[in-house]
Amino acid sequence: MKKKLPWVRFIFIIFLVALFFLSSGCGNRENFDGQVSGSGKDSFSYVISENVKYRVKAEGNYFYFYDKGKWNKKFLKGVDIGTTKPGLNPGDLSISYEDYYRWFTEISAMGADCIRVYTAQRPQFYNAFADFNKKSKNPLYLFQGVWINENDITSIGDAYAQNGKIMDDFIQDAKNLADIIHGDITLPLRAGYASGTYTVDVSKYFAGWILGIEWDPNFVKITNNNNPAKYSYDGKYLYTQSASPFEAFLCQVGDELIRYQTEKYKDQVPLAFTNWFTTDPLTHPNEPHPDDDMVSVNMEDIKSRDSFLPNEFASYNVYPYYPDSFNYQRDYINYIDSSGKKNPYEAYLKDLKMAHTMPVIIGEFGIPTSRGKAHENVVTGYNQGNISETEQGDMILNMMNSIYKEKYAGGLIFSWQDEWFKKTWNTDQFDVAGNRPLWSNIQNNEQSFGILAFDPGEKTTICCVDADIKDWTKDAPVLTNSTGQLYMKSDERYVYFMAKIPDFDFNASTLVIPMDTIPGQGNIRMNDLNINFDRGADFVIVVNGKNNTRIMVDSYYDSFNYLYAEQYQMLPVIADIAAKNSGRFDQLKQCIGYPMTVPPENTQVPFESYETGKLIFGDGNPSHEDYQSLADFNYKDGILEIRIPWALLNVMDPSEKQIMNDLYQMQSISPTKADGFSVGMGVTGSAGMKVSLDGKFDWNAWTTPTFHERLKPAYYLLQKGLVKFQ
Repeated sequence: MKKKLPWVRFIFIIFLVALFFLSSGCGNRENFDGQVSGSGKDSFSYVISENVKYRVKAEGNYFYFYDKGKWNKKFLKGVDIGTTKPGLNPGDLSISYEDYYRWFTEISAMGADCIRVYTAQRPQFYNAFADFNKKSKNPLYLFQGVWINENDITSIGDAYAQNGKIMDDFIQDAKNLADIIHGDITLPLRAGYASGTYTVDVSKYFAGWILGIEWDPNFVKITNNNNPAKYSYDGKYLYTQSASPFEAFLCQVGDELIRYQTEKYKDQVPLAFTNWFTTDPLTHPNEPHPDDDMVSVNMEDIKSRDSFLPNEFASYNVYPYYPDSFNYQRDYINYIDSSGKKNPYEAYLKDLKMAHTMPVIIGEFGIPTSRGKAHENVVTGYNQGNISETEQGDMILNMMNSIYKEKYAGGLIFSWQDEWFKKTWNTDQFDVAGNRPLWSNIQNNEQSFGILAFDPGEKTTICCVDADIKDWTKDAPVLTNSTGQLYMKSDERYVYFMAKIPDFDFNASTLVIPMDTIPGQGNIRMNDLNINFDRGADFVIVVNGKNNTRIMVDSYYDSFNYLYAEQYQMLPVIADIAAKNSGRFDQLKQCIGYPMTVPPENTQVPFESYETGKLIFGDGNPSHEDYQSLADFNYKDGILEIRIPWALLNVMDPSEKQIMNDLYQMQSISPTKADGFSVGMGVTGSAGMKVSLDGKFDWNAWTTPTFHERLKPAYYLLQKGLVKFQ
């Protein structure tokens, strides 16, 4: 038998040494492919380096997910999920396991591959998330947010003040969330926060952290000004380079979170901080509002070390109508996209992407389907409200196309569900703050961003505004006269009217429905139409064909004019405005912009508003092919149906029957109890005709709203359209 040659033995030893080095990770950050216990759909692979595992990384322009020995690039398509349903405030956190599981099923079926939440959820969320993913062919990945106490931002105003209270709380909440993700914590009851025992580990589906909120520029500026020496941070995983004190604050929070997750769970995921147009790293020379271009928060000033394996990414909330640079920045409004259309949204995305070396995800973008409106994009019509549910889907897909085209890492649609609790700047003066979650103010754009609608009614809406009397068969008329019969009812969103008017010529005649909603005021004459009423009318619905129908308000009870002319002095004051019974009825308007100055030429832009009281003709039945979500009225064969939002009737809180009080007597916009409405109906004819308000409508207060879920048409458009973004 021959002996082995020495050189053969030497080569074998070298091979063993090399194999050892490869398996131990020397010279290679990604060196071990492990298979975690589990089978079939719930099995997964990961990379280990220096005893730290990870299976998601942000690199170049995109996210990569590790599976079966290789990294797979993924353009992420997701939705942001809120914490509430109707009747609830954000801190109530009472969405059920069953609700979440159903939503995850619908979200995945829509074509999304990830979700984002903004703060800690109850255990039911994570349990449903894990169970859904175990069974799904298309599991969802999670971007977890960490909220920051906005009350502290308002009261303290400096990230380092009061011995770093804001920072310490931010870090502790982040650590708690790391424990939640890994199913390893019990949180005690705490008003306004999630609590319970978390036992389910969802880390295998964890795509990344998105920490913080849309930063108030004054909070950033004050932190920077008050702490000039805190311009750097040198951590184990993150460090700063040419940073501001605020960026150093973020860097420390991120580093502490990575350290905690790494040391306790031997696990890492990509990390970003929430940002938005207002604090982006760009300059906007035509921005009219100084606060919206006052200070920057730049993720590029926060660097990661090799010890942070999955890398950083940037996350921005970008909407097409705010700030006003989208209307005035010249290079944006003159930008032409590949379809030949002006596209300031894509122009901004292009600039923003060029400012980053790391992957960038659009953490929020969307379009609300409210009836009311808060901002306009005068270039594209992608407005903040007064957009139909079908247009919503088309616009979201067009924005997603721009996000994809500009090589972003993905886009997260805001939001999955409508949120009744929300307020906004041009409606919050006209409602009662504490009870917002109890009713649906369709004039408030912030409540209607969802792809999933919460419509009033336990199973169905009580009236669909499609000129079909089937919704009224169990109702009695509130008024019968020579013109016809008038029916009324209401829900958490609208007051509905149905008129049986067999002899009315819809295209040639004018029908009026006057309403007395508050005692002691109102007009007994309508000058414009030369008609009289037997009691003071505060509102009149004027039906005059498809394109000239509107609701009007007694000038004395015009809250828009009272706020913006009398109080804010942004509009001319009418000399006799405080005189009752003037016979003058105003168009109902909604403000969409205050006067402003556009630099650098200091161009003056006047106060902006639009007539929100003009009613839109259409079919309001979601089950019909011609469904128009913005429809206010419909007429067919002598049947007229109308729906009027509570807010257009100066109802500040229908759940407690609170309407606006006498504006000029109270010298404020304040609530008072309603005692029902008196109503009339008549067709204009001879000059000086009189309409009697003999009908009586009233409604019951409520403490718990009724609602049911409905997927908007945008859902089905997204289901078809998202598949092309791979």
